[in-house]
Amino acid sequence: MQTDCKETQLEFQGLGRRRVIASFDGGRISSDGGLLLLHEVAERTGLLKRFAQCFTDHRDPARIEHSVEELVSQRVLAQAQGYEDLNDHDALRDDTLLALAVGKSDLTGAERTRERDRGHALAGKSTLNRLERTPEGAGVGDRYKKIVYDGTAIEALFGDAFIQAHARAPEEIVLDLDATDDPLHGHQEGRFFHGYYGCYCYLPLYIFCGDFLLCAKLRTADRDGAAGALEEVARIVAQIRACWPQVRITLRGDSGFAREELMSWCEQQGVDFIFGLARNSRLEAVISSELAEAEAQYRTSGKPVRIFKDFTYQTLDSWSQSRRVVGKAEHLPDKPNPRFVVTSYPIARLTAAPLYEKLYCARGDMENRIKEQQLGLFADRTSTATMRANQLRLWFAAIAYVLVNELRRTGLRGTELARAQVTTIRCRLLKNRHPRNSQCPAYRRGLKQRVSAAAAVRSRARQFATRLSAAHLSATGYKRC
Repeated sequence: MQTDCKETQLEFQGLGRRRVIASFDGGRISSDGGLLLLHEVAERTGLLKRFAQCFTDHRDPARIEHSVEELVSQRVLAQAQGYEDLNDHDALRDDTLLALAVGKSDLTGAERTRERDRGHALAGKSTLNRLERTPEGAGVGDRYKKIVYDGTAIEALFGDAFIQAHARAPEEIVLDLDATDDPLHGHQEGRFFHGYYGCYCYLPLYIFCGDFLLCAKLRTADRDGAAGALEEVARIVAQIRACWPQVRITLRGDSGFAREELMSWCEQQGVDFIFGLARNSRLEAVISSELAEAEAQYRTSGKPVRIFKDFTYQTLDSWSQSRRVVGKAEHLPDKPNPRFVVTSYPIARLTAAPLYEKLYCARGDMENRIKEQQLGLFADRTSTATMRANQLRLWFAAIAYVLVNELRRTGLRGTELARAQVTTIRCRLLKNRHPRNSQCPAYRRGLKQRVSAAAAVRSRARQFATRLSAAHLSATGYKRC
């Protein structure tokens, strides 16, 4: 189509009598203005700096262009913004706003040492991949992979961040434990088929305290769901009690964690617990009269009925002692629904109904936190070859969660996004320029920055003029269409 526009302009189908034109003269425009908010949170908490300190860099200092802190910041911030794959960074390395958030002084890469790297401020996918793939024993003599992470230090970082977020010690905390599936589609190390989930997968263990992530441990799927939980719980409890010696701690989990080893440890260490208990014929026989009563009441009222019963129970051979069990005799419209929990709580502290309905059932919220990890922050992108590298990918997602959760906890407190999930925060705040963003306390508390759109649109009397980024990856493609 011949037009009187400049050569760099494009003309699209008009809107009424007005023309629609576009040009790639908008300069360096980014749709990720929320990076400035995340950068501010990271600076105030020191999270990414402390994360970087969990790595040992054996590279020659004279040849380093991307420090460890810059590399991990680039990876975490991009993941928080929704860029889950390493391939994304071959485009993101040119993003000036990401370079600013990472801490680069040369925002355009104009001062890079090698000619082929100039114009690229940040690391590409290959450099970031070497960060992930460095083996544990790597050192100065290795040719390419020389940045080694310390898993113990990274695990401690989550507990430190949790403690730092509290001005004073809470009286009581509840630690939620859960395992989930991480489906695999290749031949990664540690790949096993899981009969319950019906796929090849990893079986990561998560531990949360409310919205705070305390553990993200990658495990193979050829083991019990509670495997390794005791070691992680013991580490976290010791870390918390070192700072808050008087805090009361309760462990909460489904029946997969009702294991003698874990319950005995809790009883010895003064830690309370409430776990689901898989039903069996012996348990159902104990509440048989309550089940019959619940069914009779249901047939009278036509509404679901719950009756709770407290009793003491011990397995035939796996438990070392008898323990308090609460049975729920429930009848639903189509069937009976008996459920059981085992707990260390005495009856005087919490009776059966509130113990089950208010304390145990509250664990369901943890599943939302896991969804944020798996779906919102791409913790399931464990597609590299080794367990060690995939564990680091899981931790990248976990650190991104801690960062966004800190923004949610402090900057968004008192707003409609205070309880929003990560994906909602990303869409409403970190990505698009929303009319209500200017009213957000995160901006009013010294974090105010303009969130740019990927294209600037001006409405004129005779045309709509759209200014696209001069660095737009699709500039050539647009001109060819």
